[in-house]
Amino acid sequence: MNNDYLLESDIKEIHDLLGASYIDRLVGKTILISGAQGFIGQYLIDFFLYLNKIQPDEPIQIVAIDNLITNTRQEKLERKTDVEYLNVDVIQGFDYSGSIDYVIHAAGIASPFYYAKFPIETMEVATVGTKNLLTLALEKQVEGFLFFSSSEVYGDPDCKHVPTNESYSGNLSCVGSRACYDESKRLGETICKVFQSHFGVPTKIVRPFNIYGPGMRQNDYRVIPEFLSKALSGKPLNIYKPGTQTRTFCYSTDALNGFLRVLLDGVPGEPYNIGNDHPEITISELAEQMEIVLGSKIKKTFTEHPDFYPSDEPVRRCPDLKKASIHLAYQPTVSLSEGLRRSINWAAEHYISKL
Repeated sequence: MNNDYLLESDIKEIHDLLGASYIDRLVGKTILISGAQGFIGQYLIDFFLYLNKIQPDEPIQIVAIDNLITNTRQEKLERKTDVEYLNVDVIQGFDYSGSIDYVIHAAGIASPFYYAKFPIETMEVATVGTKNLLTLALEKQVEGFLFFSSSEVYGDPDCKHVPTNESYSGNLSCVGSRACYDESKRLGETICKVFQSHFGVPTKIVRPFNIYGPGMRQNDYRVIPEFLSKALSGKPLNIYKPGTQTRTFCYSTDALNGFLRVLLDGVPGEPYNIGNDHPEITISELAEQMEIVLGSKIKKTFTEHPDFYPSDEPVRRCPDLKKASIHLAYQPTVSLSEGLRRSINWAAEHYISKL
């Protein structure tokens, strides 16, 4: 991937959203990022490198680890100055001789297509991998440990609990087609809480809600990159029946702003919803929004879930953001239409239209 793979304007926007009070606590630190080659990992690395560019006297040292399990193009870890790359599987554990100030555990298999393909690895990276990184964090006496959980821990919430807040305990099947992901994220949160309460590791937990933006691979198979790929190649959008499932979508700059606020100021051992609480729209309406942004009609087809894609998805998904707002002054700012515009412009340059 090129150094300009992500939008530089987005990276600067994250800087402006966070502000000096947060950024000053990151400069000069050593930060370990698992899942470094993933969608979120790339944003984190490019953001920290941007901080190094504007504050070169106190560079952030980045330790980037990834095992590239879902890297279908067999890319190698991209090399950048100020980044130490390690091809490491956190499930196996590893030693690191240097100091570490923060650990960001963003490794995980979040696309239903891939966790259906790699269910064991999906479970183990969220559980065994989390324990291994927490053990390392305890040894290094880190200032903060950020665990990426998921909004999937809520399962298919009762409508009385939509928007869904962090106290909702979830409605999901431990033997469902998504359970390898959902249940392992729940256990990962438990492991974080135990390390916080028993050993004093300052664990912070984020539950992301449908994050999207530049950097999502074309073969990710989640709804927005899938729609972008099909729309740009002139192919019909496949909407999984009934098409009335609702979601809210959070653009990447708003998400990164929230994630870093949780890392630096979240209450240890507690989860935070990070996402956008409006608009809650159906998948069919998302396709219509994409048409509006593109300025042209897109053919749409309604289809059953294919065999390779888990079908027991939630009917509704919308976060209650009061906790993040009160604790962290978190507030998403990018509208869906603006986020789609940026994503479409980026994908038009980086996606291969024939796929």
